[in-house]
Amino acid sequence: MSAAHSVITERVRERVRAERLDLSADPTAAERLVRDELRVYAERSLAGSLPSLGDEQAALGRVLADLTGYGPLQPYFDDPTVEEIWINAPDAVFIARAGVTERVDARLTDEQVRTLVERMLQSTGRRVDLSSPFVDASLPDGSRLHVVIPDVTRQHWAVNVRKFSQRIRSLVRLVELGSLTPLAAEFLRMSVLAGSNILVSGATHSGKTTLLGAMLASARPADRIVTVEETFELDLTAADVVAMQCRTPNLEGTGEITLRRLIKEALRMRPDRLVVGEVREAESLDLLIALNSGLPGMCSIHANSARDALVKLSTLPLLAGRNIDSAFVVPTVASAIDLVVHCEMVRGGSRRVAEIVAPTGSVVAGAIEAESIFTLRDGALEPTGSLPARAERFAGAGLDPSILLRSETHPAEQNDTRGPRWSDRAEPESESRA
Repeated sequence: MSAAHSVITERVRERVRAERLDLSADPTAAERLVRDELRVYAERSLAGSLPSLGDEQAALGRVLADLTGYGPLQPYFDDPTVEEIWINAPDAVFIARAGVTERVDARLTDEQVRTLVERMLQSTGRRVDLSSPFVDASLPDGSRLHVVIPDVTRQHWAVNVRKFSQRIRSLVRLVELGSLTPLAAEFLRMSVLAGSNILVSGATHSGKTTLLGAMLASARPADRIVTVEETFELDLTAADVVAMQCRTPNLEGTGEITLRRLIKEALRMRPDRLVVGEVREAESLDLLIALNSGLPGMCSIHANSARDALVKLSTLPLLAGRNIDSAFVVPTVASAIDLVVHCEMVRGGSRRVAEIVAPTGSVVAGAIEAESIFTLRDGALEPTGSLPARAERFAGAGLDPSILLRSETHPAEQNDTRGPRWSDRAEPESESRA
């Protein structure tokens, strides 16, 4: 920050302290104070007692960002092409655009990093300190914040902010971006309407959360959707939505609310569809029990392929306790999951749906049998000709996927979707994402 900006910022802070103002409660107060101090500074600089200010409007934005925004990082929060921001050290700040990493010329101090994190956490009710050196939180704009501090890190605070695109809200939009073919999008829409239980798999940043949100946009308008997440990431436009997130323990070590607890509470809220943002541990058991009771649901999971996702979902519930074994879990996964949609990030940072498989419900030699419904051929997502094993779900909803999957008229329709996937440099996507 230049000397002029430092002087103005410090003068405003002095007035805030002297007048005991709460800038978060009165957003207009900050701008009023900054404009007053800009005018005073400009008059003194004309008299030659202070250095010239330069562009007053730019100075106004920079000082406001320091006072009420995110300081030197604010331009990257305001830039819609930036999907992620992270700090490895005060002088090592990076961003990602369309999955491509670049180091930016933003230099902070350790104190500035701590101040920025405290400001980000101010509205979340969460904290980070020596007793709790990790924190996950949702920022007011929907971005996800993750912070790790020393002595877990070697020397500096490690900060990561994953921004979430507000533009990708439907399967139609994903088709426009080239993430999947019109035929695959229509099949997924039909699957949602049929009440299929859908598992979305993929690596970090592969677009799992975005795909979940896009599919949920296809749900029936009257559906009541209940979502549970570690931190809020899903941003749904449905009329009847209840979103819940976990809570960390307080200073006394009590008050924690886990995903397992949230899933159980969600079942008491009359959901038509249960959505778990991501399963990582024993909460997968509670999800399976809910899905096995006839409640339609969706969730995401980290995995290298669709079939690996089924294997992982068959393993995670074993973490729930010694009385849970694979003889119960594997058949339950086979009968509860109707579809697995696998996402991937390709070279250059673009995302796409790489595979859609449907478990048959059978377990052969301890492995869940599954049929590929869509797979990549020459870079395009095409149907294999197989049909989902559980046709009764579609029939009950008055839908017939065979019209799509075994039609002879669709090949030409798919040939125009071999370009950039999921996102491109003009309109990036952030996950989850995942």
